[in-house]
This record gives sequence, structure tokens and C-alpha cells, in this order.
Amino acid sequence: MNLGEKLKEIRKNKRLTIADLAQKTGLSNGYLSNVERNLNSPTIESLRKIVDALSISLVDLFQEEEEVTDVVRKDERVTIVRSDDNSIIYELLSPTNKKSMEAMLLRVQPGANSGEFPHSHKGEDFGYIISGKIKYTVGENSYILEEGDSIYFDSTIPHHYENIGDTECVSLWVVTPPSF
Repeated sequence: MNLGEKLKEIRKNKRLTIADLAQKTGLSNGYLSNVERNLNSPTIESLRKIVDALSISLVDLFQEEEEVTDVVRKDERVTIVRSDDNSIIYELLSPTNKKSMEAMLLRVQPGANSGEFPHSHKGEDFGYIISGKIKYTVGENSYILEEGDSIYFDSTIPHHYENIGDTECVSLWVVTPPSF
């Protein structure tokens, strides 16, 4: 199935018209119609607006439904490298299609951080530190988390992390709704 057909199918399954989707995304009816008919290729920014409005993740669009099961084998994980130098790596541990939460393994090398500025998104985050040390800032509060520690917060509050230890920090995260 191609991208346009898949977007159209998801939109219809959610009982949305193109006009409804246009209102939610700020994109024009004609543009969305052309995307669904594969006459236009959406930009990353437009695609992000569309998937947010449809309450799905980008991974949902590119993974075939028959490939998604309730078991994710170690060698079949979707890996997302967040930094050019491979200092931050996310491995998706949960199936990516039609799920309401997302589990991932986060590997952060010493000195690496989530970016210059804190970020936020709708939902909630839960993290458990498997090994290493990380400084996590949520709003105005900073926490030093080490092996065995966990953190839970409303992810609409701006947050940021930095590995302040001497070794790789490995942590398990559960996020709802899915962000990848």
C-alpha cells in the first residue's frame, strides 16, 4: 500500500472528512487530497501535522500491518538514532501499530543530551534507569537518576536530559501516547 492510500484509509477509519483533517492540520483541502492521491509528496512538517491530527505515529505509516505482532524480537527492533555521532539511540521495544503506549530503550553516551532546549509533547512519560547516571530536568526541577531509580511526569512540562556520568546510561521508557 502506498502512503497516500494509507493516509486516506486511516482518515476514513477515523470518520474524518478531508475538510475535518484540513481544519485540524491547517493544511488546505486540495493539498491533502493531492497527498492522498499521491500527486503531492508531503513535507516532513506536513506529515507530522497529519499524523498528529490522526493520532498515529510516523512509524505506523511505514510499517506494514502484517509485520506488527505482540512480540518484538531483539534483532527486529526499530532503532532511531537521534544524534549524528550515535551518542543517543532509541530502540522501540513495543509494537508500533495501533498501540496507546510506547516502550523504548534509551542509550545515552557520557556528555550527550536531548538538545539545547527543553522539549514537551502531550501525554505522560515513565523512565527507569537500568545502568549509568543521568540528570533529568522537568520544568524547574532537576533530578540525578542512577541505576534502579525511576521518574514519572506529565510530558507537557518542558523536559531535558543529560548523561552526567562516565559511562553509557541505559534506561527503559514508556510513553503515552506514542511519540515515534
